[in-house]
Amino acid sequence: MTQKLETATFGGGCFWCVEAVFQDLKGVHRTVSGYAGGSAPNPTYEQVCAGTTGHAEVVQIAFAPETISYEDLLDIFWRTHDPTTLNRQGADVGTQYRSVIFYHNETQKALSERSRAETDASGLWPDPIVTEIAALQAFYPAEDDHQNYYRLNADQPYCQVVIAPKVRKLKTSFHDKLKEAGAR
Repeated sequence: MTQKLETATFGGGCFWCVEAVFQDLKGVHRTVSGYAGGSAPNPTYEQVCAGTTGHAEVVQIAFAPETISYEDLLDIFWRTHDPTTLNRQGADVGTQYRSVIFYHNETQKALSERSRAETDASGLWPDPIVTEIAALQAFYPAEDDHQNYYRLNADQPYCQVVIAPKVRKLKTSFHDKLKEAGAR
């Protein structure tokens, strides 16, 4: 029996971080780092990093909604990056690192807007949430060396300092949603 998959697209700073957070969740079948939200077709990493394309670094997540809901993904999104900093996450600064949800249909739009309002009102973050919510127009997969980055480069300093704490937070806060160790 084949599960029906849906797609979510999130940007929360460096796509290596977002990918590392979402790829080990039960019900997530695939994560792809890439670019969305800009005007340049087929952008490269160098172009996006220069901040001239308007694209954000994002991750597309193919998930089975019977196993993990879009609402669960949103909850994890809000809690594993800082959605209150405009065009930055930590030392990564520029519109390419903005907090953004690219919805794929009107249901995702409504759920994203409601979740943002509820999270903002909850006091989870002391400052107002600035996350953009926009329709996905186009998604461009990043180059191969940006895929599965944390798993392949976990000992690299950036991974240890920036990504590892987000993964630890995920494991602590959402341990019940993680795949079994052998299934990763």
